Amino acid sequence: MSDHDTTSPAEGPRLRGERLTLAYDSRTVSSDLDVTIPDGSFTVIVGPNACGKSTLLRALARMLKPRTGAVVLDGQEISSLPSKEVARRLGLLPQSPIAPDAITVADLVARGRYPHQGILRQWSREDERAVDAALRSTGVHDLAARAVDELSGGQRQRVWLAMALAQETPILLLDEPTTFLDIAHQVEVLDLCATLHEQQGATMVAVLHDLNHACRYATHVIAMRDGAIVAEGDPSEIVDAELVERVFGLRCRVIPDPETGTPLVVPAARVRAAPSAAAPAADARSPAIAASA
Repeated sequence: MSDHDTTSPAEGPRLRGERLTLAYDSRTVSSDLDVTIPDGSFTVIVGPNACGKSTLLRALARMLKPRTGAVVLDGQEISSLPSKEVARRLGLLPQSPIAPDAITVADLVARGRYPHQGILRQWSREDERAVDAALRSTGVHDLAARAVDELSGGQRQRVWLAMALAQETPILLLDEPTTFLDIAHQVEVLDLCATLHEQQGATMVAVLHDLNHACRYATHVIAMRDGAIVAEGDPSEIVDAELVERVFGLRCRVIPDPETGTPLVVPAARVRAAPSAAAPAADARSPAIAASA
């Protein structure tokens, strides 16, 4: 992500949505939605399935045109900006990206430099530097010559993140970056995102399903339900049992995470059914059965 960005607006947040109506054909997902992404934050959008999380992210990334309202990037409606200009300011790691057959890690990451290319600017040492830095920061430099389709799920996700980083944008959007990963790789990818956010100071926005992951990694949480924002802010200030039940319909306790001190959601235990009166007692078995047990 570039340290010499000059596109910041004179005032106000870099990325926001104003009175958005988001819809697919005849199905409206959100109406009159206002959202502001704090500059320099690691913002995580959470909520139950089909609440509008990914739809909102798609609108912020200019992948979905609002029915009404506008997404504003650096003080301008994002729809009015040329595609390459948007791509120099805002990167996107989509949900379940697909790599071309047999493409190598280095070639895929190099595609992140496309927004910086043009008729008068071809591949340069600056592009080489950006790609090398992205490969090293995500820990996949040693895989540069490998085919992407030969890698594990966790390795592939790191490669896709490297491609987004090579774009060197001040804002990076991540749509469910831990989908289909096991718990170890989920933590690995989120640890990496948090480290990159801290080291490079970029604004990150991610959609996550796991509320505990959101509380551990986010500096700002946006909680959604039924296409609306129910609450937003620092997870330590807004995430409690009442909010979890309101958003997810889940009874729980919220306690400090023993590792980080951030909110940790512990679901209420299932009430066990009482033993049936008709069930035979343990000592009612025949001697032969008891002996063989």
